[in-house]
Amino acid sequence: MRKGLCRPELRILTLSATLEDIALRAGLSVSTVSRILNNIAGKHRISKETEKRVLKAAADLKYRPNQLARGLRLKKTQTIGLILPDISNPFFAYVTRSIQSEVHKQGYSLVVCDTDEDLVLEVEHTNLLIGKGVDGLIVMPVGQRAEHLERLSKEGIPYVLVDRCFDDIKTSSVVVDNYRGSYDAVEFLIKHGHKRIGIIQGLPNTFTTKGRLQGYLDALTAHHLPIDFELIVGHSFRKETGYVETKFLLSKTDRPTAIFATGDLLTLGALQAIYESGLTIPDDVSLVAFDEIDFNAFLRCPLTTVWQPKENMGELAVKLLVEAIKTKGRREPKQIVLSPRLVPGGSVKRIPAQITLAVTQ
Repeated sequence: MRKGLCRPELRILTLSATLEDIALRAGLSVSTVSRILNNIAGKHRISKETEKRVLKAAADLKYRPNQLARGLRLKKTQTIGLILPDISNPFFAYVTRSIQSEVHKQGYSLVVCDTDEDLVLEVEHTNLLIGKGVDGLIVMPVGQRAEHLERLSKEGIPYVLVDRCFDDIKTSSVVVDNYRGSYDAVEFLIKHGHKRIGIIQGLPNTFTTKGRLQGYLDALTAHHLPIDFELIVGHSFRKETGYVETKFLLSKTDRPTAIFATGDLLTLGALQAIYESGLTIPDDVSLVAFDEIDFNAFLRCPLTTVWQPKENMGELAVKLLVEAIKTKGRREPKQIVLSPRLVPGGSVKRIPAQITLAVTQ
């Protein structure tokens, strides 16, 4: 073997040192080493010099505690479970990254489960994570049913809901004011002269969809515009839904002058359908999106969007969950509602008001 090919410092798999190894190196008993490494040296009146000697021996031997054994002993695993509906959705991906970052800061590990918007999978993943002994759960649920989440509450398992919640479940949650974001978006279109506005909604009967749909309806009503239920389409948050429903809206004889897509994947589908139809934004049809899309700034016509504080949602969810874990649920649940913000782009055309001239005889 040529010199320099064997480099011990590059080895990845090594045998972890044991308490016995550290005790032998420090010349102390295993019980003394255990007390020091478990931060209870002061309770047993162990001197600072002895503590330093043990910590140095542990560092020299590159000791790493057995987290599984420690978790079994303390009935804690320092692990948090995350259940989300669609990791391919940019919104959930951003929130997940924020959650991962904050979980690490708080000294926990994260286990992620994707339900693919399937309630059956959500229940299975919930049971799986509980069986693994996670200390708590962050759940971005499918959002249509919640019996399995109610069971968590009854069993005292800490969990926090994000994005989609349920009014009748008593647990902490972090959500966005979907109603206000939608209302502002539709009102923006109305103030630019649009009267026929289509909406592509997400999964029906979920917290987010209900809020966004109600904001749409109330904005039309407040400005004395009729509600055409044929312009209310959509049944999921997927790109395919945005594509198909936009094609449908554009096929109408009296097609809408503007479309409001209530999710980022819906927006992608809508963009594809509009461009395939040979139409341009905003000259032929205006488009507003709920939530920013990554490449918005690079579009020929940047979209008007409803910005959501995604990073804040993830960070706050972890903080609420860690608080619930440490207090063992003794504090009252909190619902944190974050404010969205309308970000104007170039995707909304201003339609001049029609002026009717009176003709005198």
